[in-house]
Amino acid sequence: MRSRNLYVYILASKIGGTLYVGVTNDLVRRVAEHRLKAVEGFTEKYDVGRLVYFEQFDDPENAIKREKRLKKWNRAWKIRLIEENNPNWDDLYRGIAGGD
Repeated sequence: MRSRNLYVYILASKIGGTLYVGVTNDLVRRVAEHRLKAVEGFTEKYDVGRLVYFEQFDDPENAIKREKRLKKWNRAWKIRLIEENNPNWDDLYRGIAGGD
């Protein structure tokens, strides 16, 4: 099986706000869809579009396992993971989308 990049990511509505965990093979496109509210659902309803955390994988099975594991984590653990890597809850989207 050919390897390709996959991403597990966490979006937030604001600092300390509603969280969403997802997996995708195109992080820039998928986060843009969330931000533009292109797909009805949880992120549109709760205005979740700030990319606060992501991990890159080259194996789909491991990416999906990680996403499922993170979804089962309690909120405090997710917040700790975000703050260990992104203490100010900066929106990481501009950095990955080619912005400054």
